[in-house]
Amino acid sequence: MSTRLRVAAICTIYHPRAHADVIVSKFLKGWSVDEGYFAPQVDVVSLYIDHVLENDIGLQLAEKFGVPVYPSIRGALHAGGDSLGVDAVLLIGEHGDYPWNERGRHMYPRRYFFEQIAGVFAESGRSVPVFSDKHFAYDYRDALWMWDRAKELDIPLMAGSSLPLAWRDPWIEYDLETNVEEALTVGFGGIESYGYHTLEALQCMVERRLGGETGVASVQCLEGDEMWRACEEGRWSKELMDAALDAIPGKPEGTAREHANEPAAFLVERRDGLRTTTLMLGGYIETWAYAARVDGKVHGTCFNLVREGNHAHFSYLCHNIQRFFQTGAAPYPPERTLLVTGIIDAVMNSRYEGHRKIETSWLDVAYTSYTEMPYRPLAEQPEGGSIDPDAPDITGRV
Repeated sequence: MSTRLRVAAICTIYHPRAHADVIVSKFLKGWSVDEGYFAPQVDVVSLYIDHVLENDIGLQLAEKFGVPVYPSIRGALHAGGDSLGVDAVLLIGEHGDYPWNERGRHMYPRRYFFEQIAGVFAESGRSVPVFSDKHFAYDYRDALWMWDRAKELDIPLMAGSSLPLAWRDPWIEYDLETNVEEALTVGFGGIESYGYHTLEALQCMVERRLGGETGVASVQCLEGDEMWRACEEGRWSKELMDAALDAIPGKPEGTAREHANEPAAFLVERRDGLRTTTLMLGGYIETWAYAARVDGKVHGTCFNLVREGNHAHFSYLCHNIQRFFQTGAAPYPPERTLLVTGIIDAVMNSRYEGHRKIETSWLDVAYTSYTEMPYRPLAEQPEGGSIDPDAPDITGRV
């Protein structure tokens, strides 16, 4: 009898380049990283897709790999039985035809999906590990409900995106208790969807500072001229911005201020006094970078992704998810995702409410970073199997 774990995949939508494609497809076909190709050690045995549009590939892949597609989340978790019939759950609530609310939040039904998953666990009398892609929910109140429900039912959680598992050029990994004095990230794209990524790139670094993560005291979003004026007033560091941008190759001639379209800054004050800044500079850059002042010295690093072929940064994510499913232990604290969910929620509220500074008494999320490094690349650039154009996993792109 097979001892391979049985996995249910719960998705909003499944088209090329969607997160369902670059995650679930790897669990069907395998993934390629610097070290080569890895066949999955777990089996996707059921699939739920919330809506199927003209460009769907999920149904075709499910037929090819013999995965039953169920019309409900409950059915997918039962997997042909009358109670919970899987050992782990992939919750992919990114992309799909959902509205934005007046605050600019894309209303993905992540809490609604998780509520149903937790309901099946409750009625079945047992819980299994759940990976929740990206931030927990578009509203922090929903995220906190999910967090509390997971604790109530003893649900092992892993969450977040692939960005902390990308290549870093130059390669930087802080020891625990590093003296981070100030930090900044730069990114691009949608202010909520890619703002989350840019905040997460920051968080995976600064959580390793002296004393660990202590939570967030306040958040403010600034845009346009107000953002640049805040720099001139010393509210965020141009020196750190320059260090982060210097790590990014191939930028256009000129400055970030000249090129950035709809620039924004997220000013975050931590409870231990650390100031962090996140800048959205789309139109000038198309990747992410980080800079910090540590023991008085400034350094920067670029987060490199594989944007073509097998998108191997998601391969590293899938490798860590598989290990989580097998052990029940997340490779890095899920509190990271809870806190960044709360920060981006406050960013969007600040933006909607006249860019006011929001005191975040509720973001008292304190935790200690991992002691054993997650499975991730140690090189500065993709190499080996991760850039093989003939790698087995060539379906997805994001």
